[in-house]
Amino acid sequence: MRPRLVAISGPLKDAIIALPAGETTIGREASNAVAITDPSVSRKHFVLRSQDGRFQVLDLDSRNGTLVNGMAVEQQWLQHGDEISAGDSAFLFLVEEEDLAPAPTRVEFEDEQFTAETTVINPKDMLYLQPDRLSRELPPTSRVARNLNALLKISRVVHAIRDLDELQGQLLDLIFEVVPADRGAILLSDGEGHRIRALFARARPPGRAQLVRVSRTIASRVLEQGIAILGSDVPSGDLRQIESLAASQVRSLVCVPLTVFQRVIGCIYLDSADPAGRLQEEHLQLVAAIAGISAVALENARRLQWLELENHRLTVEISEQRSLIGESARMKETYQLLTRVAPTDSTVLIVGESGTGKELAARALHCNSPRASKPFVAINCAAIPEALLESDLFGHERGAFTGAAGLKKGRLEVADGGVAFLDEIGELTPAMQVKLLRVLQEREFERVGGIHSIKVDIRLIAATNCNLEEAVQNGTFRQDLYYRLAVVKITMPALRDHKEDIPMLARHFVQKHAKRCKVKVRPISREALACLVNYDWPGNVRELENAIERALVLGASEMILPEDLPESLLERTPPPDMTEAKYHAAVKELKKRLIVDAVEQTRGNYADAARILGVHPNYLHRLIRNLELKEILKEAVRDIPARGLSRLSGGNA
Repeated sequence: MRPRLVAISGPLKDAIIALPAGETTIGREASNAVAITDPSVSRKHFVLRSQDGRFQVLDLDSRNGTLVNGMAVEQQWLQHGDEISAGDSAFLFLVEEEDLAPAPTRVEFEDEQFTAETTVINPKDMLYLQPDRLSRELPPTSRVARNLNALLKISRVVHAIRDLDELQGQLLDLIFEVVPADRGAILLSDGEGHRIRALFARARPPGRAQLVRVSRTIASRVLEQGIAILGSDVPSGDLRQIESLAASQVRSLVCVPLTVFQRVIGCIYLDSADPAGRLQEEHLQLVAAIAGISAVALENARRLQWLELENHRLTVEISEQRSLIGESARMKETYQLLTRVAPTDSTVLIVGESGTGKELAARALHCNSPRASKPFVAINCAAIPEALLESDLFGHERGAFTGAAGLKKGRLEVADGGVAFLDEIGELTPAMQVKLLRVLQEREFERVGGIHSIKVDIRLIAATNCNLEEAVQNGTFRQDLYYRLAVVKITMPALRDHKEDIPMLARHFVQKHAKRCKVKVRPISREALACLVNYDWPGNVRELENAIERALVLGASEMILPEDLPESLLERTPPPDMTEAKYHAAVKELKKRLIVDAVEQTRGNYADAARILGVHPNYLHRLIRNLELKEILKEAVRDIPARGLSRLSGGNA
């Protein structure tokens, strides 16, 4: 036995790690026995523990979980060949000695001249690729020639058509040329429960509109047992008891399975009502051969059709989830600016408060640009540790630092041809600002530990919720970098500045999260909608989305009511046209009384008042703002005798 891990993906790819007796910890920290410089791996991700010659994997409460053969586990005994995944890294657990694979056979080319005896044949002259010519070479009465001609035609057709319906139509038309059937159908099943998922039928002559009835009894037996069925004389044979065949006056039939890798994916069904043109065993053999030739092509065409539909569905779903919503004047101005900027390659700086949809705007620029089919790589400069950001952006060479077991492409290199979106750009360190400035100027960089410049063709879009102009004045952000980024500056409006879009946004989030959370879509009551519009939304659209999701999950009635919304929304004074519920009004008055009493008791010291109430000072300030107590508290403090008035150490509400 030689227990070991073989890294098959991630920063340590191709490395072989011997596993000693005892424990082997794996994680991002350098103190681990196996350290992985991968931001998706936790500091201490999992441990391998040996006992009596066996090894057990235990997850150490990692952020992204530990997977064994694709399944998340907390602890599990390992077997030879198991795959362990942690973040973007994957390892193969091996204990047995593997036989070395034989070296591949070498191929060498030699330049020689053709000899006079060499025969050269063009594809058009190849006999077995020319069905019509082949039939002429064989005797005119040869049944083998006719059947071989049909098989060659079908073989060429099925490998030249990608569309499933067109393929099935051509296949049945060619079958009708050699088999005396009146009706035909191709049935495709789900492959597991043998439920028929698709049915394509044709009647003779081709193009004739006619109802094609298929015996479910025959088709089900072929699908379930994988056998071919021939009924050359249905009225007098074993099949005469099947009512559907008698009703359709079927005289003979053939049904053969379509098999791919020992799995029945469907069947070909043919029948005839003509007593003089009965289907015989030779037809069964021929249709079985046709099924063998066409089964893989039909399965591939079906999978391609499913992939195209799934791709379209996912594209629409992503587009719906990642689209800007709103019809207010402010949003229309933003749309117009995005429309004008999108077709260009200019660098764009998107500014706005957190939650206003800056990344959505960046994606809209990408999707409406000539680079739409190329990558869109989003990088959050604040979420990646400073020590890893350079490697993440620019990549690194093998051996550039401890743990750099292989070459890694940076995200800017991955975005080549497309768009690199740098979110929270204001969080970059001065050193990274210098490196990014060169990328903007020259569109080139070096990997960490590299000496060669790498050219990239990218469009750079940056976003921030900081005031970069103020940061430039303070010296925390480079002025030349700011001017390079702000070639075009787009400001995303705060939600409080376009409240008329709140009803549309709320209904959109109801539809989105009802589907995601698997709950019933519920309308928003007039009172709840008034609360939504009456609130200032410091967290902007993101806060609104969270409020709607909460209401859908926690609400118990047929509509979304005010009590389903977060408490902070109910603390605001209701609009004039809304009658507030007695319960909410009473709770609000009680909060006001408690806050006023606490502030009076502490003689205007808001920090002490927050301590008495058992809340954080920031929360107290928020309550004062939402409950509109600022003027009331000023009056209360003013009435306190001057000799006892202490300095207002808590700040203004």
